[in-house]
Amino acid sequence: MGYLLFLENDIPIVLNFSILFQLIESYMKSCFQSVFLFLSVVVTCSTKSYAQLPKEYKGKPFRDSVYNRGPQMIPGRVELAYYDFGGEGVAYHDTSPENEGSKLNRTEGHWRPGVTAYTAFFRENEGVDISYTKDWADFNHPNKVDPAVNQLYIGWQSDGEWTNYTVWVNKPGKYRIITIYGYQDNKSELWLNGKKACQLYLPENTGNWYNWTQATVGEIVFPTAGLNLLTLRYNKGSNLAFLDFLLVEPR
Repeated sequence: MGYLLFLENDIPIVLNFSILFQLIESYMKSCFQSVFLFLSVVVTCSTKSYAQLPKEYKGKPFRDSVYNRGPQMIPGRVELAYYDFGGEGVAYHDTSPENEGSKLNRTEGHWRPGVTAYTAFFRENEGVDISYTKDWADFNHPNKVDPAVNQLYIGWQSDGEWTNYTVWVNKPGKYRIITIYGYQDNKSELWLNGKKACQLYLPENTGNWYNWTQATVGEIVFPTAGLNLLTLRYNKGSNLAFLDFLLVEPR
C-alpha cells in the first residue's frame, strides 16, 4: 500500500493511494453518468421532434429572399401562400397548371400602383392560384373584417385541390383555428401527417369573393411537438388567406 507525501503551507499531507484512486474513480463515474444523461435527453428530444414528419415526404418548407424563416410556427399564423416547395403532386395539387392569380395580374388594371412584382406575381411559375387584396376589389366596400393591404391569398379554388405545409409545433395540444376569408364554405379539411385531423367550416356566406370576414373555423390537436406536415384540402367556394392557430389546451 503506497502513500503520497506533499507539503501545503509547510504542513505535511499524507494520502493513501488506495483512497485517492477510489476518489478519482467515483468522480469519473459521476461525470460519465452526467454525460450519458445529457445525451439521452438530447436523443429523446430530437427523436420526438422529428417523429411526426412522414419519412417519404419529399417537399421542403418555403423560403425566399423575403421570407427566409423556414417552417411556419405553431402557435401562430400559417400563411397559405407559403406552401411547401416540391411541385405538383408533392407540395400541392391544382387542377390547372397555371397560377391564375398571376395570370390575371398581368392584365390591365390588376397590377396596382405601388405594388411590387414580388406580390403581384407571387410564385407565378407554379400551379397554385395566388393573388393579393386590391383597393378597387377588396376595399371599395365595407368588410366585416378587413384583410391586410396586399394580403396574399389562395383563390380560383376547385374541388379536390390541396397544399402542404411543413410546420414547427412549439407546444403540443388542442388549437383553435381562426381565419379570414371571402365568400362561402368550401368544405376544407386539415390533414396532419397524412391523416385527417379536422373539418373546417366557414360559417357565413359573405356574398362574393371580395367581401371578407373573420371566423373560428375549427379545432385541431397536435399530439407531438417539432416538425409536422399539415395539408389543407379544399374545394370550390372561397378565397382563403391564412390560418391562425391559438393554443387552448396544452398537453
